[in-house]
Formats: sequence, C-alpha cells, structure tokens
Amino acid sequence: METQLDKVLTECLVQQDTVGALVANPQGLCLGAKGIINPNVSGIGMAISEQVAKLEPENNAPATICLYSGNKRCIIQKDGEITGIIYKHATESSNN
Repeated sequence: METQLDKVLTECLVQQDTVGALVANPQGLCLGAKGIINPNVSGIGMAISEQVAKLEPENNAPATICLYSGNKRCIIQKDGEITGIIYKHATESSNN
C-alpha cells in the first residue's frame, strides 16, 4: 500500500500549480505527504471535511473544500475513510 500511496502523491505533485499533498486516515493521522506541506495539518483537514459532510448528510458524493489565502489554495476532499489535502499556488491563469 505504501508504494501505491507514494505513487498517488507523486502524481498529485506533477499537476499544475501543486506544491504539496498529503493523505490522512479517519483519526487525522498523516499516512503520507510530499512536497511543501506540513504533515501536522492532516488532523485539521480531516476535521474540516467531517464538519462539511454534516451540511448535507444525505449526500453521498464526497464534498470538496477550497480554502483561499493570498496566493495559495488548500483543497480538501474526504472519500470514504481517506482525506486528501492539496496545496496549490494560485497563478493568474488559475484565477480566471
């Protein structure tokens, strides 16, 4: 499983503007991280995804949360038992 997780995180990092990615378990513990991202944000990201899921409890589709701060974006999505967090630098092309 570790090699698959490493492969997924590496694939995330090659996407345009992506600077960091991590995956967290249901307890908010970091299962893996790559790039410029603090593994300690895994618990916060998982907690945010849990709270957003409560907004529409009957909706089975995973919610995607986008947080913007200055020239950075944080994208959080929980799918099943796993929460993914991606950091991106916002550029002029991605803001349009």
